[in-house]
Amino acid sequence: MEITRARPSLYGEIAHGLGFWTDRSAVHEAAAQGRVTELQQLIEGGAAVNIVAVDSITPLHEACIQGQTQCVRLLLDAGAQVDARNIDGSTPLCDACSAGNSECVQLMIDQGGFMEAHDCHYGTPLHVACARQHYDCAKVLLNAGANVNAAKLHETALHHAAKTKNIDLIELLVEFGANVCARDNLNKKPIQYTSHGSPSYLCLEFYENSPLSLQQISRVAVRKALGTRACKGVSKLGLPKRIVSFLSYKPPPIFES
Repeated sequence: MEITRARPSLYGEIAHGLGFWTDRSAVHEAAAQGRVTELQQLIEGGAAVNIVAVDSITPLHEACIQGQTQCVRLLLDAGAQVDARNIDGSTPLCDACSAGNSECVQLMIDQGGFMEAHDCHYGTPLHVACARQHYDCAKVLLNAGANVNAAKLHETALHHAAKTKNIDLIELLVEFGANVCARDNLNKKPIQYTSHGSPSYLCLEFYENSPLSLQQISRVAVRKALGTRACKGVSKLGLPKRIVSFLSYKPPPIFES
């Protein structure tokens, strides 16, 4: 494998378990461009999957930001570090949310990717997904137990959804228990980032003035108690299928067994 200007790095050894940094390796290139066969050959030839570029980007970061699902799988199977941080503090999960590839997001979560990791710009992966208006990524995170009210400088994912005027995201977040009255470091609620009388304003105004139903409060409470175990835990509670579907945010079964 060819690398350029490699140099020793104590930080690389401590933070990533690596011995060197590089401008960009063949593994980075193959991962970013989705060259699956080449990447597999490099891995089988002993190439380091956790090699870190000068900006602290790993091949897994590259594959996620480009939405290269097959390369993501290959790298994870080869031992790529799921929570590696780049120079901005972003993990591959953050990058997958930024790119809008929900399949990559799910792969990161399945490998134990930390859903509360903060980057320097937005916050958690959920913040990133909402700021970038990637509904499917946000839903995958929320279904997996991501904290809907996690905050960076008191700013929540709902603040980001309000800023982008995305009603679908606003409704999704509220459904999962987002606090419509949360205030950021400017003491602003999400509704204050919308235009008065606009669809997003009216949506948030409705939720501010309409308390959640007891049914919805119960669902949020159960899922909060289960946390990241919610998806698997709900099915083990011995509840009727319709209640399991409700708690899992899935359509109810047509027929009960």
